[in-house]
Amino acid sequence: MAKSARPTSAPAEHSEVVEAEGHLIDSQILNVVFDTVVKNDASFDVLRFDIGRSNDQPSSIAMRISAPTEQTLKQVLEELVALGCRLADQHDALVRIADRDGCVPDDFYSTTNHRTMVRLAGQWVEVERQRMDAVVVVEGGLALCRKLRDVRAGERVVCGVNGIRVIPEFQERDRRGFAFMTNEISSERRVEVGVSRIATMMQEMKAAGARIAFVAGPVVVHTGGAIYFQELIRAGFVDVLLAGNAIAVHDVEQALFGTSLGVDLNTGKAIEGGHRHHMRAINTICRAGGLKAAVDQGVLTSGVMYECIRHNVDVVLAGSIRDDGPLPDTLMDLRLAQDRYAAALQDVKLVLALSTMLHGIGVGNMLPSWVKMVCVDINPAVVTKLADRGSSQTIGIVTDVGLFLHRLAQRLRSTR
Repeated sequence: MAKSARPTSAPAEHSEVVEAEGHLIDSQILNVVFDTVVKNDASFDVLRFDIGRSNDQPSSIAMRISAPTEQTLKQVLEELVALGCRLADQHDALVRIADRDGCVPDDFYSTTNHRTMVRLAGQWVEVERQRMDAVVVVEGGLALCRKLRDVRAGERVVCGVNGIRVIPEFQERDRRGFAFMTNEISSERRVEVGVSRIATMMQEMKAAGARIAFVAGPVVVHTGGAIYFQELIRAGFVDVLLAGNAIAVHDVEQALFGTSLGVDLNTGKAIEGGHRHHMRAINTICRAGGLKAAVDQGVLTSGVMYECIRHNVDVVLAGSIRDDGPLPDTLMDLRLAQDRYAAALQDVKLVLALSTMLHGIGVGNMLPSWVKMVCVDINPAVVTKLADRGSSQTIGIVTDVGLFLHRLAQRLRSTR
C-alpha cells in the first residue's frame, strides 16, 4: 500500500525515513501526521503500512519525509517525533554540554508530556520525571526531564531528534475506562454519567493505593460546594490539594463568619459590613501564625482547610499579585510554588481541577500524559483550554462545580 503527497514548490532535496506504530487509525493520529507534513510544505511517501487486524492490534507505518530545505525537514521531524514518530536510522541521542546556568544549546529537544525514550550507548532509556516544556538531561545512564531554569553549566543536554522515541497514550489507551467521554466537552445531560464514572474511578484508585489530587478555585466555596468537598476529604478521597490564596481565605471566612466575599451562603444575600469579613479572616489566621496553628489553637474549627489539616492532606497554596494578605501559608515565591506543586504531584494517578483555569493549566503542564485529569467548570472555554495547551488526557464536564461536588459526594456515599 502506498500513498504520497507532494507540494507544488521546488523539488525536495532533503529526506529522512520515519516510522510509527500504535493505534494509528482509530486514534486519528495518522491524519495528524499527514497534515503536519503537508502544512510544512514537505511531502511524504508511504513505504510500508501494516494495519492491525483487530482493535487490539497496533498498526505500523514507514514513510520517507522530503523537504526542499534542511531547516524545513528539521522542523517537520521535530513535530513528527512529538506525535510518536521516530527516525528509522537507529542512532544514539545527540548530547551537548550546557555552557551556562539556565541556558542550553539552541537545538535542544523540548519535551512533550508523553512517555519518552532516549537512546544512550545503544540502549533505550526511559526519561524520568516526564513533563511537557522541559529539556532532557543525561546523568550517567539516566535521562531526566528538567526545567530550563534548573539546568546548570556543564550538564549534558539531549539535542535534536535523533535517538528519541515518544510514546503517545493512544498506544495504551483505556478503551472502556477513562475514554468514556474522550476529549469531548460534556453537556449538562451527561453530568450524571460523568460523575458516576469518576466516582468509580476514584474508588478503584483508592482501593489500589493510588493518590488523588484536587486543584480547586474559590468557586468551590462560593457555590456551596465546600461542604461536599469536606466530605470527600473525610472519606479519604483527597490526598493532595493544590490551590491559590483565595480558596483558603474564603473557606476560612465561611468557617468564621458564615459568608464568602460578604455573602451569606445560606440566604444568598450580602451581609451589612460583610465586605470586611475576608480581611478579618486573614487577620485572624495571621494572628494565630498560620492555618495549622489556627487549628491547633482551636481558632479554626471547620472548613476545607480544617479538614485538610486534620486528615494530613498535602496542601500547597500558590500566591498571585492580586492576593489580599496573603495568608502566612501562601507561597509568594513563584518558583518555589511551582516546585512544591510538582513535588506534591509525584505518584498521583488522578487529578480533578475544579473551576480554576490558572492553576488547572499550571498543573496540567506538570503532568505526564498517563496521569488522568478531569476539568470541571461552568465555562466551556476553560474546559477546552487544557486540551488545547497539550494536556490531551484531560476530559471536561461543563457544570456548576458546587452541583458536581454534591453529586460526586452523593455517589461515593451511596456506594460505600
